[in-house]
Amino acid sequence: MAHNRYREAQPSGENTIVDAEIAQLTAAGVEVLPFIRSSDEIPSMSKPAKALLPISPIWAPKAQHDLDRLLVEHRPDVLHLHNPYPLLSPWVVRTAHRRGVPVVQTVHNYRQVCSSGLYFRDGVICQDCRGRALGVPAVVHRCYRGSRAQSALMATTLAVHRPTWRSVDRFIALTTAVADHLRDYGIPDERIVVKPNAIPDPGTPAAPGDGFLYMARLTPEKGLDLLLKAWRRHPDGALGPLRIAGDGELRPLAEAAAAERADITFLGPLDRPGVRAALAESAVVLATSTWHDVLPTVIIEALASGRPVLGTALGGIPYLVGADTPREPAGTGPAEVASAPAGSSGPAMPSGVERGEAGWVVAPEPAALAAALPVARAGAAALAPAARARYERTFHPDVVTKRLIDIYADVAAVPTS
Repeated sequence: MAHNRYREAQPSGENTIVDAEIAQLTAAGVEVLPFIRSSDEIPSMSKPAKALLPISPIWAPKAQHDLDRLLVEHRPDVLHLHNPYPLLSPWVVRTAHRRGVPVVQTVHNYRQVCSSGLYFRDGVICQDCRGRALGVPAVVHRCYRGSRAQSALMATTLAVHRPTWRSVDRFIALTTAVADHLRDYGIPDERIVVKPNAIPDPGTPAAPGDGFLYMARLTPEKGLDLLLKAWRRHPDGALGPLRIAGDGELRPLAEAAAAERADITFLGPLDRPGVRAALAESAVVLATSTWHDVLPTVIIEALASGRPVLGTALGGIPYLVGADTPREPAGTGPAEVASAPAGSSGPAMPSGVERGEAGWVVAPEPAALAAALPVARAGAAALAPAARARYERTFHPDVVTKRLIDIYADVAAVPTS
């Protein structure tokens, strides 16, 4: 299991998922050899090591040496790669193949194409680098860490490693939207498997609470501003309480909204008991991202707790709530998702609102979200059992871990028990 951990000062769902996956596989009887580097190591590196950092996304020589030694000593069946940047480099794929070890990669973002990995720039969806041999727009707009030089390095890395990525034996797409992204990149269907992440089972859900919970990083792409614009279209108290949890650059926006209206409470960042309590107190969880959010873990947490979700029809959100419909791989913008077909079950939905198995999705526009909020509040109790059922069938560790082991067995050509 190869992964470059993101800095601990910047909480990462990807780090959490890798740790959980290792634990789940180990509990299932799989021997896992972690090959982990952390960006927190960078400040303490020696001067010679730091001098090599600019080339490490393209080729990290120490990582290749260490990985090669591990492969020779342990002869693993599969290398499972998550994030390779900056200390591992996609070159680990070539190192594994040189030793005859097949490679599986979980795709957590869009960094095969996009230097930032988000398809999001200056507050809007951006796909300017799609289809280009070199992502020049990323350099012009300083998309990677706000630096033209670092953006040039990342754009070069993506160009150099296009053949590397296309040699991966199996891609794990976390949702159908990520599978579309990989097809658009040129990966054939037979090398793509849709397998979401899992979270531990929190147990029997509490009875539904009241109101809405928004729990996310407080950054522009997570859609707090969109939510507040929609919320303000209703009188204070008309929708029940709105609880906002999280931290980030938009914290002042959340604090100001809570001071402005009696029906908004800002909870700040929450620990695990705090998350469970906030979920128990609420009836609906909100996921109002304005980018192609790959797999918001908060949605899986909501379903596990028997809470339906109201989200935007972008990225993996429709898949998570069981409302994904066939669409063009090129991506969805507000105009495209606004015309999504209405759900076929339950009462007629307002224009721009689609009901799924475990929630609702809407166009990422204030009017559409405002129309959906009372629909979600009225339908929350009826949809709560379906939300829990979707978790048990699709996102429970027992289900997801078996699926992952089957993927390993397929690429390694070894029988499963």
